[in-house]
Amino acid sequence: MSSRTSQNRQPIMIRRAVARDAKRLTRLVRNSSAYEGKYASAVAGYRVGPDYIEAHRAFVAVDADERGGLVLGFYSLVLDPPELDLLFVADEAQGQGIGRLLVAHMQSEARAAGLDRVMVVSHRPAEDFYHRVGAVRTGTARANPPAVPWDRPEFEFRIPSE
Repeated sequence: MSSRTSQNRQPIMIRRAVARDAKRLTRLVRNSSAYEGKYASAVAGYRVGPDYIEAHRAFVAVDADERGGLVLGFYSLVLDPPELDLLFVADEAQGQGIGRLLVAHMQSEARAAGLDRVMVVSHRPAEDFYHRVGAVRTGTARANPPAVPWDRPEFEFRIPSE
């Protein structure tokens, strides 16, 4: 578990996701304003289930001051092939450095797992975020209708060894 403080001084803790987080993570994905309008179909029936949490390295950022830990964001790292599969920050927590904190944690986890690169297929509105946190654009994932009817940028995080 790691702990940091966000820009507005709330203690933020990152911990491993557990099965009981599934409903909250699913709600965070489905309610993300980044997926409104034409992007809504991509998350309409999306589910982060306990089985997914158990199978992948999923971590949540929680407000340590909130009783039970208010979920501010989460990510999941797939090891084979190395991919940042999900990364979401709650709308109300945007702009507080939570996404940057989650990316740094993911890179640390990837390094500990012996990975030197982690791929991510980005949601188009998140493209600038990935540039800002050091990911390098490597290509384009083609549309996959009906689930994802638009092309998406592909990025790679290069994980330096320490």
